[in-house]
Amino acid sequence: MLHGNIKRIVLKVGSGVIAAPEGGLREDMVEAVVENVQFLKERGIEVILVSSGAVACGMSILGIKKKPSEIPKRQALASVGQAHLIRTYEKYFNRHGIYVGQVLLTRRDVEDRTGYLNAKNAINELLRMGIVPIINENDTVMVEEIKFGDNDRLSALVAIMMDADFVLMLSTVDGLYTADPSFDKEAKRISVVDCAKEDPFSLCCVDGVSAFGTGGMYSKLMAISQLASSGIPAMVVKGEKGIVKRVFEGEEVGTLFLPDEKRVMGKKKWIAFASHPSGKVVVDDGAYAAIVKGGKSLLPSGVVDVIGNFDVGAVVSCVTVDGREIARGLTNYSSEELKRIKGLKTFEIEKVLGYKTADEVIHRDNMVVCEGLAVNNTV
Repeated sequence: MLHGNIKRIVLKVGSGVIAAPEGGLREDMVEAVVENVQFLKERGIEVILVSSGAVACGMSILGIKKKPSEIPKRQALASVGQAHLIRTYEKYFNRHGIYVGQVLLTRRDVEDRTGYLNAKNAINELLRMGIVPIINENDTVMVEEIKFGDNDRLSALVAIMMDADFVLMLSTVDGLYTADPSFDKEAKRISVVDCAKEDPFSLCCVDGVSAFGTGGMYSKLMAISQLASSGIPAMVVKGEKGIVKRVFEGEEVGTLFLPDEKRVMGKKKWIAFASHPSGKVVVDDGAYAAIVKGGKSLLPSGVVDVIGNFDVGAVVSCVTVDGREIARGLTNYSSEELKRIKGLKTFEIEKVLGYKTADEVIHRDNMVVCEGLAVNNTV
């Protein structure tokens, strides 16, 4: 099912794959993950590893049986556990002569365009040096406002940022089912989902979260929707020994998600999937039609209201009068400027402001239409 043009993979490992039920790490599974990475590297494929497990490690080391709900306690557990997690990976990778580099991210690191590019450049340099980047969310400094939510979505963002060719999610389930196989004996595994033709959410009943992780099938499908919009195929398989080899040998395992034919490219990927809108611009019906149906830029004449405070160059959300987001993009005018020129024709801008930065509030080249996209939902 996979073709020979795959040069870069994001391999996502869930907590349930490497965490032992009684606590701590299953080192045999960590070793299996390393062997899977080695299999890929031997075939000239660059691997970016996104691995959960820090909090589970910390719980085991400190003898804590139940995952705490308080953020400071979870942060402390992640701090203790992340060190052990990376040391364990390093031990097994070193046996194959492979070096690893730890990369800890929060959403704030990539919402800023400069931070996004810095992270991309650093990871690219690790790959150029033959080093395997091991990426995790920086849970030690994580708070609700800056967290990704789970490593499924983190792995999608990393894949989009790094122009990966494929994402392989190792999970405790062996794919997408028509119903929860734990309760429904008639549940059938779905082998292939063509995201250009069908909505994966409509095909199944999604599950809840795992005992150690923060994700589930719902979070995986959210991540896969973003990947599909970026033209990146993905696969969910059960995290077992030798699973990567089986996938690449064409064995029918897991669920393969084929991407959309239309894809978000270049800077627009950051706008859609990484950025956090600083405010909202409310547009009228004419602007809605021009943007969504006509492929046009947003002009001041189509703006009816401005919500929030933002500067020139900020990412803003374009919403209808009933609050539905239709697009987002980089604004050529600040919120204060927009409040003065909203509803005006382009030739009137200079009369009001004394200058004109651009005819457009948001140029089409710096805009992403959100309809049909699983954008970074933090508006």
